[in-house]
Amino acid sequence: MKDDPIRPFLDTNILIYVSCHRSPKSDTATKILLAGGTISVQVLNEFTSVARKKYAFSWPAVQEAIDHFQALLEVVPLTLQTHQTALLFAERFQLAFYDAVIAAAAHLAGCTTLYSEDMHHDLQLTPVLRLQNPFA
Repeated sequence: MKDDPIRPFLDTNILIYVSCHRSPKSDTATKILLAGGTISVQVLNEFTSVARKKYAFSWPAVQEAIDHFQALLEVVPLTLQTHQTALLFAERFQLAFYDAVIAAAAHLAGCTTLYSEDMHHDLQLTPVLRLQNPFA
């Protein structure tokens, strides 16, 4: 997966639609997840928070979902470089900071597409990385 030049980066909402929210968006999110890609520790943190607070997942259910995501996706760490790049993205593209952290992780992972429902659809962040809303 690491050498695939077109692998996407998945924002938290993709994981939420797969695990917590049954809607027509769930089918699209499941197809994206099963195709593989990359997420960051930030995405796992946000998933955990939403699954626990909004959907009342038990801790074992959260762990089971995270284990499933880790089996299907590459998980990249958060680093000082991620933080510094996020600061630049937040300012340049007027992104909320935690969205910018996800965008920075996608950029640093070498992804070409960032699937997110929460950011500006079709925004070109770098010459390589573009935001796409798969539900648009």
